[in-house]
Amino acid sequence: MKTLCLIAALSLLPAAPLFAHEAGSYEKVQVLQEKQLKNLPGKKAMMLTVDYAPGQSSTAHKHQGTAMAYVLEGAITSQVKGEPAITYKAGEYWYEPAGSEHLVSKNASATQPAKLLVFMVMGENEAVLIPLEN
Repeated sequence: MKTLCLIAALSLLPAAPLFAHEAGSYEKVQVLQEKQLKNLPGKKAMMLTVDYAPGQSSTAHKHQGTAMAYVLEGAITSQVKGEPAITYKAGEYWYEPAGSEHLVSKNASATQPAKLLVFMVMGENEAVLIPLEN
């Protein structure tokens, strides 16, 4: 429940650094901007960064909105349910449709940091991510 509250806080704290999990144990998420979309009432766009220390990973989760990710630094291994895990290097990108179950999202390196830029479109009251139950 603590994790869900922190994740929900993303939409309340634009441009503030935020840890999606207990401090120091997982990725650092920072909302860069969040805007209501005038041409799509009830929808918003969000841009954020996700920083992974060496060896860090996200908990398995799903997105209510559509996500596009771009690797700014390092390499990220990502796997959406029903697809193989793929490692993306700096300069590479991928797309996740709304409702995708993101089974793996992790720094591919045990020695180097990694950083993602993520752009999402979602309902104005939707969560950025929802942890999957084990």
